[in-house]
Amino acid sequence: MQMPANQFKRRLRAGDVQYGLWMGLCNSFTAEICAGAGFDWLLIDAEHGPNDLQTILPQLQAMAPYAAQPVVRPPTGDHVLIKQLLETGVQTLLIPMVETPEQARALVEAMRYPPHGIRGVGSALARASRWGRIADYAQAANGQMCLLVQVETRLGYDNLAAIQAVEGVDGIFFGAADLAASYGLLGQANHPEIVDRILAGLAQVRDAGKVGGVLCGDRALVARYRAAGAGFIAVGVDSMLLAAATSQLCQSYKGGGEGEGYPGSY
Repeated sequence: MQMPANQFKRRLRAGDVQYGLWMGLCNSFTAEICAGAGFDWLLIDAEHGPNDLQTILPQLQAMAPYAAQPVVRPPTGDHVLIKQLLETGVQTLLIPMVETPEQARALVEAMRYPPHGIRGVGSALARASRWGRIADYAQAANGQMCLLVQVETRLGYDNLAAIQAVEGVDGIFFGAADLAASYGLLGQANHPEIVDRILAGLAQVRDAGKVGGVLCGDRALVARYRAAGAGFIAVGVDSMLLAAATSQLCQSYKGGGEGEGYPGSY
Protein backbone atom coordinates (compact mmCIF):
# COMPACT_ATOMS: atom_id res chain seq x y z
CA MET A 1 0.00 0.00 0.00
CA GLN A 2 1.29 3.44 -0.93
CA MET A 3 1.58 6.51 1.26
CA PRO A 4 -1.34 8.90 0.55
CA ALA A 5 -0.06 12.04 -1.13
CA ASN A 6 -1.00 15.34 0.50
CA GLN A 7 -2.79 16.99 -2.42
CA PHE A 8 -3.49 20.13 -0.42
CA LYS A 9 0.25 20.63 0.14
CA ARG A 10 1.04 19.82 -3.49
CA ARG A 11 -1.44 22.40 -4.78
CA LEU A 12 -0.24 24.93 -2.19
CA ARG A 13 3.30 24.63 -3.53
CA ALA A 14 2.09 24.73 -7.12
CA GLY A 15 0.48 28.11 -6.51
CA ASP A 16 -3.10 26.96 -7.04
CA VAL A 17 -5.79 28.95 -5.23
CA GLN A 18 -7.79 26.54 -3.10
CA TYR A 19 -11.28 27.32 -1.81
CA GLY A 20 -12.50 25.69 1.36
CA LEU A 21 -15.31 25.42 3.87
CA TRP A 22 -15.14 25.59 7.67
CA MET A 23 -16.85 22.71 9.47
CA GLY A 24 -17.91 22.86 13.11
CA LEU A 25 -21.00 20.64 13.20
CA CYS A 26 -18.95 17.66 14.41
CA ASN A 27 -20.86 15.11 12.40
CA SER A 28 -19.72 12.60 9.77
CA PHE A 29 -23.02 12.85 7.88
CA THR A 30 -22.73 16.61 7.36
CA ALA A 31 -18.99 16.22 6.64
CA GLU A 32 -19.79 13.86 3.78
CA ILE A 33 -22.44 16.24 2.42
CA CYS A 34 -19.88 19.07 2.46
CA ALA A 35 -17.18 16.84 0.95
CA GLY A 36 -19.36 16.25 -2.10
CA ALA A 37 -19.86 19.96 -2.80
CA GLY A 38 -16.62 20.39 -4.72
CA PHE A 39 -14.49 22.41 -2.30
CA ASP A 40 -10.73 21.91 -2.47
CA TRP A 41 -10.40 21.59 1.31
CA LEU A 42 -12.54 21.28 4.41
CA LEU A 43 -11.48 22.51 7.84
CA ILE A 44 -12.54 20.39 10.83
CA ASP A 45 -12.56 22.85 13.70
CA ALA A 46 -11.70 21.61 17.19
CA GLU A 47 -10.83 25.04 18.58
CA HIS A 48 -14.29 26.60 18.58
CA GLY A 49 -16.31 23.59 17.43
CA PRO A 50 -16.87 20.79 20.01
CA ASN A 51 -14.71 18.29 18.11
CA ASP A 52 -12.31 15.77 19.62
CA LEU A 53 -10.46 12.69 18.36
CA GLN A 54 -13.61 10.58 18.53
CA THR A 55 -15.58 12.97 16.31
CA ILE A 56 -12.72 13.92 13.99
CA LEU A 57 -11.96 10.32 12.99
CA PRO A 58 -15.41 9.49 11.50
CA GLN A 59 -15.41 12.79 9.62
CA LEU A 60 -12.05 11.90 8.06
CA GLN A 61 -13.47 8.51 7.11
CA ALA A 62 -16.58 10.10 5.59
CA MET A 63 -14.47 12.50 3.54
CA ALA A 64 -11.97 9.89 2.34
CA PRO A 65 -13.75 8.92 -0.93
CA TYR A 66 -13.97 12.56 -2.03
CA ALA A 67 -11.43 14.94 -3.55
CA ALA A 68 -11.79 17.59 -0.83
CA GLN A 69 -8.71 17.55 1.39
CA PRO A 70 -9.12 17.55 5.18
CA VAL A 71 -7.43 20.17 7.35
CA VAL A 72 -7.80 19.94 11.13
CA ARG A 73 -7.54 22.80 13.61
CA PRO A 74 -6.81 21.53 17.11
CA PRO A 75 -7.63 23.71 20.12
CA THR A 76 -3.93 24.25 20.81
CA GLY A 77 -0.51 23.36 19.45
CA ASP A 78 0.19 20.69 22.07
CA HIS A 79 2.69 18.15 20.70
CA VAL A 80 0.89 15.16 22.26
CA LEU A 81 -2.42 16.13 20.69
CA ILE A 82 -0.65 16.76 17.38
CA LYS A 83 0.81 13.25 17.53
CA GLN A 84 -2.64 11.76 18.10
CA LEU A 85 -4.14 13.70 15.19
CA LEU A 86 -1.36 12.64 12.85
CA GLU A 87 -1.91 9.02 13.88
CA THR A 88 -5.54 9.29 12.78
CA GLY A 89 -4.28 10.11 9.29
CA VAL A 90 -4.39 13.92 9.36
CA GLN A 91 -1.65 15.37 7.16
CA THR A 92 -2.48 19.09 7.34
CA LEU A 93 -2.90 21.00 10.59
CA LEU A 94 -3.92 24.61 11.19
CA ILE A 95 -2.60 25.71 14.58
CA PRO A 96 -4.23 28.72 16.28
CA MET A 97 -2.59 31.60 18.13
CA VAL A 98 0.99 31.28 16.92
CA GLU A 99 2.86 34.38 18.05
CA THR A 100 6.60 33.64 17.87
CA PRO A 101 9.09 31.83 15.65
CA GLU A 102 9.94 29.63 18.63
CA GLN A 103 6.35 28.39 18.72
CA ALA A 104 6.45 27.76 14.98
CA ARG A 105 9.66 25.74 15.20
CA ALA A 106 8.23 23.61 18.01
CA LEU A 107 5.17 22.86 15.85
CA VAL A 108 7.34 21.84 12.91
CA GLU A 109 9.20 19.42 15.19
CA ALA A 110 5.95 18.02 16.59
CA MET A 111 4.87 17.02 13.09
CA ARG A 112 8.10 15.24 12.14
CA TYR A 113 9.89 12.08 13.13
CA PRO A 114 13.43 12.23 14.52
CA PRO A 115 16.02 13.35 13.72
CA HIS A 116 14.04 16.25 12.22
CA GLY A 117 11.46 16.39 14.98
CA ILE A 118 10.00 14.83 18.11
CA ARG A 119 6.97 12.92 16.82
CA GLY A 120 6.67 9.63 18.67
CA VAL A 121 7.12 6.46 16.63
CA GLY A 122 4.21 4.03 16.80
CA SER A 123 2.24 4.40 13.61
CA ALA A 124 1.90 0.64 13.12
CA LEU A 125 -1.00 0.90 15.57
CA ALA A 126 -2.62 3.79 13.67
CA ARG A 127 -4.82 4.62 10.72
CA ALA A 128 -2.08 6.90 9.37
CA SER A 129 0.00 3.91 8.22
CA ARG A 130 -3.11 1.85 7.51
CA TRP A 131 -2.10 -0.25 10.50
CA GLY A 132 1.35 -1.03 9.15
CA ARG A 133 0.25 -1.77 5.59
CA ILE A 134 2.17 1.27 4.31
CA ALA A 135 5.57 -0.31 4.75
CA ASP A 136 7.60 2.89 4.34
CA TYR A 137 5.27 5.18 6.29
CA ALA A 138 7.90 6.32 8.79
CA GLN A 139 10.33 7.17 6.00
CA ALA A 140 7.78 8.99 3.83
CA ALA A 141 5.58 10.70 6.43
CA ASN A 142 7.64 13.84 7.07
CA GLY A 143 7.42 14.89 3.45
CA GLN A 144 3.61 14.74 3.44
CA MET A 145 3.05 16.83 6.58
CA CYS A 146 1.70 20.35 6.01
CA LEU A 147 1.79 22.98 8.75
CA LEU A 148 -0.39 26.08 8.60
CA VAL A 149 -0.03 28.55 11.47
CA GLN A 150 -2.51 31.22 12.49
CA VAL A 151 -1.29 34.76 12.95
CA GLU A 152 -4.15 36.42 14.80
CA THR A 153 -2.73 38.68 17.50
CA ARG A 154 -0.79 41.92 17.52
CA LEU A 155 2.32 40.07 18.74
CA GLY A 156 1.98 37.42 16.04
CA TYR A 157 1.54 40.09 13.38
CA ASP A 158 4.60 41.97 14.63
CA ASN A 159 6.57 38.71 14.38
CA LEU A 160 5.20 37.75 10.97
CA ALA A 161 8.52 37.95 9.13
CA ALA A 162 10.25 35.71 11.67
CA ILE A 163 7.37 33.21 11.79
CA GLN A 164 7.08 32.82 8.03
CA ALA A 165 10.86 32.33 7.78
CA VAL A 166 10.73 29.14 9.88
CA GLU A 167 11.55 26.16 7.69
CA GLY A 168 8.65 23.71 7.70
CA VAL A 169 5.92 26.35 7.99
CA ASP A 170 3.94 25.87 4.78
CA GLY A 171 1.34 28.60 5.15
CA ILE A 172 0.25 31.56 7.26
CA PHE A 173 -3.45 31.94 8.05
CA PHE A 174 -4.67 35.36 9.15
CA GLY A 175 -7.45 35.11 11.73
CA ALA A 176 -9.41 38.30 11.16
CA ALA A 177 -11.74 38.08 14.18
CA ASP A 178 -9.01 37.56 16.76
CA LEU A 179 -6.70 40.00 15.02
CA ALA A 180 -9.41 42.66 15.22
CA ALA A 181 -9.93 41.96 18.92
CA SER A 182 -6.19 42.20 19.53
CA TYR A 183 -6.20 45.69 18.02
CA GLY A 184 -9.18 46.81 20.12
CA LEU A 185 -11.76 46.22 17.39
CA LEU A 186 -13.69 43.29 18.85
CA GLY A 187 -16.43 42.11 16.51
CA GLN A 188 -15.10 44.14 13.56
CA ALA A 189 -13.24 41.54 11.50
CA ASN A 190 -13.84 43.55 8.31
CA HIS A 191 -12.78 46.88 9.78
CA PRO A 192 -10.68 48.77 7.19
CA GLU A 193 -7.64 48.77 9.51
CA ILE A 194 -7.79 44.98 9.89
CA VAL A 195 -8.43 44.43 6.20
CA ASP A 196 -5.41 46.58 5.37
CA ARG A 197 -3.22 44.63 7.79
CA ILE A 198 -4.33 41.31 6.31
CA LEU A 199 -3.78 42.57 2.76
CA ALA A 200 -0.28 43.72 3.68
CA GLY A 201 0.40 40.47 5.52
CA LEU A 202 -0.73 38.33 2.58
CA ALA A 203 1.52 40.29 0.23
CA GLN A 204 4.45 39.93 2.63
CA VAL A 205 3.91 36.17 2.91
CA ARG A 206 3.63 35.83 -0.87
CA ASP A 207 6.80 37.83 -1.45
CA ALA A 208 8.63 35.55 1.00
CA GLY A 209 7.67 32.51 -1.06
CA LYS A 210 5.08 31.18 1.37
CA VAL A 211 1.29 30.99 1.05
CA GLY A 212 -1.29 32.96 3.00
CA GLY A 213 -4.87 32.08 3.87
CA VAL A 214 -8.07 33.63 5.25
CA LEU A 215 -11.67 32.85 6.19
CA CYS A 216 -14.06 35.35 4.66
CA GLY A 217 -17.68 35.23 3.54
CA ASP A 218 -17.66 38.59 1.73
CA ARG A 219 -17.26 37.92 -2.00
CA ALA A 220 -15.75 41.33 -2.81
CA LEU A 221 -13.29 41.07 0.06
CA VAL A 222 -12.36 37.52 -0.94
CA ALA A 223 -11.40 38.90 -4.36
CA ARG A 224 -9.16 41.50 -2.72
CA TYR A 225 -7.51 38.91 -0.50
CA ARG A 226 -6.92 36.65 -3.47
CA ALA A 227 -5.37 39.50 -5.45
CA ALA A 228 -3.07 40.21 -2.49
CA GLY A 229 -1.78 36.64 -2.59
CA ALA A 230 -4.14 34.44 -0.57
CA GLY A 231 -3.75 30.85 -1.73
CA PHE A 232 -6.16 28.99 0.55
CA ILE A 233 -9.45 30.71 1.28
CA ALA A 234 -12.37 29.44 3.33
CA VAL A 235 -15.55 31.07 2.05
CA GLY A 236 -18.16 29.81 4.51
CA VAL A 237 -18.92 27.98 7.74
CA ASP A 238 -21.25 24.97 7.83
CA SER A 239 -23.06 25.98 11.03
CA MET A 240 -23.56 29.54 9.80
CA LEU A 241 -24.83 28.31 6.44
CA LEU A 242 -27.38 26.10 8.20
CA ALA A 243 -28.40 28.90 10.56
CA ALA A 244 -28.83 31.35 7.68
CA ALA A 245 -30.74 28.89 5.51
CA THR A 246 -33.14 27.82 8.24
CA SER A 247 -33.74 31.40 9.38
CA GLN A 248 -34.41 32.53 5.83
CA LEU A 249 -36.75 29.63 5.17
CA CYS A 250 -38.72 30.31 8.35
CA GLN A 251 -38.82 34.03 7.66
CA SER A 252 -40.12 33.44 4.13
CA TYR A 253 -43.23 31.81 5.62
CA LYS A 254 -43.70 33.54 8.96
CA GLY A 255 -42.14 36.95 8.36
CA GLY A 256 -44.39 38.18 5.58
CA GLY A 257 -41.52 38.36 3.12
CA GLU A 258 -41.51 37.15 -0.44
CA GLY A 259 -38.23 35.21 -0.32
CA GLU A 260 -37.77 31.82 -1.94
CA GLY A 261 -38.62 28.75 0.07
CA TYR A 262 -34.99 27.62 -0.14
CA PRO A 263 -32.33 30.28 0.43
CA GLY A 264 -29.80 31.36 -2.11
CA SER A 265 -26.34 32.66 -1.28
CA TYR A 266 -24.70 32.73 2.14
